[in-house]
Amino acid sequence: MHNRFRVQFLKSLPFVALCLSMSACASLPDVQYLKTSLEPQNSATIQTANGSLSKHKTESLLAQRLRNAKVDLPELAALEEAATGSPLIAGNKLTLLNDGPQTMKAMMAAIKDAKDNINLETYIFDQEGLGGEFADLLIQKQREGVQVNVIYDSIGSLDTPPEFFQKLRDSGISVVEFNPVNPFKRMISWRLNNRDHRKILVVDGMIAFTGGINITDDYSSSSLFRSRSKKRSNIGWRDTHIQVEGPAVASFQWLFMETWVSQKVDDIAARKYFPQLKPVGDKIVRVIGSKPDGDYEIYKAYILAMQEAKTSIHITNSYFVPDAQMVDALTKAAQRGVDVKIVFPGVSDTGLVRHAGRSFYSQLMASGVRIFELQASVLHAKTAVIDGYWSTVGSTNLDMRSFLHNSEVNLIAIDQNFGTVMESAFNEDLKNSVEITPEKWEQRPASDRLREWMARRLEYWL
Repeated sequence: MHNRFRVQFLKSLPFVALCLSMSACASLPDVQYLKTSLEPQNSATIQTANGSLSKHKTESLLAQRLRNAKVDLPELAALEEAATGSPLIAGNKLTLLNDGPQTMKAMMAAIKDAKDNINLETYIFDQEGLGGEFADLLIQKQREGVQVNVIYDSIGSLDTPPEFFQKLRDSGISVVEFNPVNPFKRMISWRLNNRDHRKILVVDGMIAFTGGINITDDYSSSSLFRSRSKKRSNIGWRDTHIQVEGPAVASFQWLFMETWVSQKVDDIAARKYFPQLKPVGDKIVRVIGSKPDGDYEIYKAYILAMQEAKTSIHITNSYFVPDAQMVDALTKAAQRGVDVKIVFPGVSDTGLVRHAGRSFYSQLMASGVRIFELQASVLHAKTAVIDGYWSTVGSTNLDMRSFLHNSEVNLIAIDQNFGTVMESAFNEDLKNSVEITPEKWEQRPASDRLREWMARRLEYWL
C-alpha cells in the first residue's frame, strides 16, 4: 500500500473508528487445521484452451513440474483449489518484470499495440511524470478507436486532481472511481475502509499484467536490483510485476469486470473482451482474487503453502502486519527445519507500518526465521517462492489490511523453472539487504520498542 493512503487514513482514523464502531469488526477464518478441514477432489482441476484435463493427465502434467521427491504437488494443488475455489490454468507464458522502468516499458508497448480494448484497474493513478505519459497514451488509443476502461481507487488516488480523470472522460475513456471518499456519490453502499488495491492491466483480452506497481512517478527510476552501480542518486522503488499471456488472461479480465459491476455504474462498452485464447507456453498458474467479506482466498493460499512447505519459504514483502495464525505458520515451518527467509523494507514510505512489522521480529527470530532488510530502495514488492516450485506475484501485502479490507489479486505459478527465476530475484534482494540478528535486535533503543508497541495496537487498521 502507498504512503498517501496511510497518511490520509490515519488523519481520519477517529472518524473512521466512529463509523465502524457501529458494525462488527471482520476477522480472518480459523486456519490452524486448514488442511484437515478441506475436502479436496481426488485431483486438482487443470483448465486448458480445450477444456479441463482428465484426472490422469492432470496428475501426469503436475508430476512433470517436479524434480524433488519431497514435494507432493498434486496433493497441494487439490488442497489449494479446495481452499480458494480457483482451478489451475495450463498453457501460459510468464515474464517476470523487476522494477518500474521495465514494467512501464512492457505495459506501454502492449497498450501501443492494442487493437480493440484496454482495461486498467489501479490503486494509484498519478498525473505527474509517468502517470501523465500513461494517461496521454490511453487517450491516444481511445482516439484511435480502442475502447479504454479505467478503475481507480478513490483513496489511493486522493492526491490526483479530479480534473485529471475528467480529462480522461472527456476523451471518451470510461472511468470508474472505486468506493468514492465522498459518501454522497455512493450513499447506499459507502464503505470507506474497503479499498481496491489491485493492479490489473488487460489488453485486447490477450495479455495481462499484475503485481505491486501503481501508475505513479515513483517508478520512473529503477532500484539497485541487478545494478552494477551502488551509488546512484535517483534510486527508484523496488517492486515486481508479471506479464501473462495465454488462457489465464481471461481470469484477470473477469476480475476487472466483476469490480466494474460491483460499483453499480453504467454498463461497460461492448467490445471483444474475451477472445479465444490458445496455449502460448507451458506454465500452470492459478489466478486468485480476494475482496472484503469474501472467502479470504489469497490468505488461505498463503497459509496452506506455508503449512505444507518442506524445504524453503522465501518471501519479499513491503508491509508485514500479520495475524497470529500466519506468524504461527512461519515459526512452525522454521522449527521443523524449513529454510525461512524474509526480506522486509529497510527504507519505508510509512514508519508506522514498519514499526508494527518490526514488533514481530523477536518472535520470528526466536523460532529460526531469518530476517533481512532491503537497503537504499523503498521496498514495495509482494512476492514469495516456496519449495522452489510454488511462486506468487501480486498486490497482496502480508498484513491485515490486504487480507481483511482490500480487494487484491495474486497469480500463483506451479513450475520449478519459474521458481528458479523467482529464487534468483529473491537472492538478488538478499545481496542488497542486511540481516537482522537476534543479538543486534536486542540492542535497539527503548524508543523503538515503544514505537513498535504503539504501532502494534493499530494492526487491524494498518
